Amino acid sequence: MPDIEKVKCLIIGSGPAGYTAAIYAARANMHPVLYQGAQPGGQLTTTNEVENFPGYPDGITGPEMMVELQKQSERFGTDVRDGWVTKVDFSVRPHKVWVNDVKEIHAETVIISTGASAKYLGLPSEMHYLQTGGGVSACAVCDGFFYRNQEVVIVGAGDSACEEAHYLSKLCKKVTMLVRSEQFRASKIMEERVRKTENIEILMHTETVEVIGDGQVVSSVKVINRATGEESIIPATGFFVAIGHKPNTDIFKDHITLDETGYIVNRPGTSHTNVAGVFVAGDAADHVYRQAITAAGTGCMAALDAERFLASQE
Repeated sequence: MPDIEKVKCLIIGSGPAGYTAAIYAARANMHPVLYQGAQPGGQLTTTNEVENFPGYPDGITGPEMMVELQKQSERFGTDVRDGWVTKVDFSVRPHKVWVNDVKEIHAETVIISTGASAKYLGLPSEMHYLQTGGGVSACAVCDGFFYRNQEVVIVGAGDSACEEAHYLSKLCKKVTMLVRSEQFRASKIMEERVRKTENIEILMHTETVEVIGDGQVVSSVKVINRATGEESIIPATGFFVAIGHKPNTDIFKDHITLDETGYIVNRPGTSHTNVAGVFVAGDAADHVYRQAITAAGTGCMAALDAERFLASQE
């Protein structure tokens, strides 16, 4: 019989949601155990500069901010661990969770903060400049500010792509929008908005061949017109990808109610899922705002909800 660890509060996933939940849970003497998951620190670790999180007048890098949040959660006694949750069984209480397929944990409360992963095209050049932080981004609201008065390219055809293109148009000199097929997937009203914006140029039937730069920063984007086969080069210092996010929720699908795209459905205005004692925070449930500050806010909510749940069980 393997040793089963009993835990009062288990937090699955790091990032602003998980660490904030840990800070609150630890201060409430819930002795939280947090598993960092496959990407410790979450999406913010791919963000070079965070300038919109309150309390950092000079800005901070994403990785630095995650180190600080981790330290803050550990200061109050959070047990932060490497490893990721590979299986869960929420049909019984306490809830059963397996880490790295081997370790079994029984948790009185579980906070899911597994986040979401931005989808990228997967081009080697795109991945290269994402890693150098030199001009590839999946968040216009986070990074658009750095491209003021510059020319940028955005890929996508849905509502969020239109929203991000419109947002960029207010900051950038020119925005070129690449749409793969002959039509938008966005709602008519969003499509109209980008079509009416003077400094947004829309290229239909167009896909990206390569992101071009000097090895450090992006200078242009090579595209191909799928209808004519013609290739062209678009000067741009920023390349924004807005083709959607995938919430990291696959392991919960047999127990937790998900929407059609895989986001966890929470009870409105709370962090409660459909399973008593299981709570959600951050981008695993949020496909609207997707900001560090909103994730942190829901992390606070989840810890308070978990604390109240434990009190009601006593």
